[in-house]
Amino acid sequence: MKLTKERIVDAGMAVFAEVGYQNLSMRQVADRLDTHAGSLYYHVRGKDELLALMADRVCRGAYDAGSEALAGLPAAAGWQERVAAQAGALRRSIKEHPGGAQLLAESPGTLSTGALSLMERLLRTLRDAGLPAADCAIAADTLLSHVTGFVLQEQNQPAAPPAVTPELLAELRERFPLLMDAPVPHLGQDEKFTRSLRLLCAGFATLVEAR
Repeated sequence: MKLTKERIVDAGMAVFAEVGYQNLSMRQVADRLDTHAGSLYYHVRGKDELLALMADRVCRGAYDAGSEALAGLPAAAGWQERVAAQAGALRRSIKEHPGGAQLLAESPGTLSTGALSLMERLLRTLRDAGLPAADCAIAADTLLSHVTGFVLQEQNQPAAPPAVTPELLAELRERFPLLMDAPVPHLGQDEKFTRSLRLLCAGFATLVEAR
């Protein structure tokens, strides 16, 4: 098959899922495509550009998923529901790719049309909600960073929680009483994510009301 930029990104995503951000190399991608590493440079300048293209693909998928989620909302949906629809679609899209959150968090800071599209639509949602213009960019960036960080924790969670002996538990309670004895409900990740978005939106709502 003819070597194309899209095929190189496909191979990069497959290798990334196996070896992670730091260990990805152009040689491994070339091996996946059964070609020489030098052939890749006719289409992609190097690892940084490949990672940026991979991150852009994730963002473009998230944008499309967000469009579908927004289209499924009732006409009377408020801005907080529209924010939640976009954030939820982004989370699901990142989780579709092993290490996807790390890819977005650590990929080179290049101009990505996918990432810019996500930010532009979120900015429009917040602006239409009545957030002050001076706060919209930080609010949108906070939301996107929160989603990426939330999924990063999800994807890096150990398969099983660490073993805690009664002695260690007693020591932890003595050193961190507020944390260990706090009435924290046992919530699933979906519920935690939903509540975290509500808290963020509640904070944004105070800016709307203060205008």
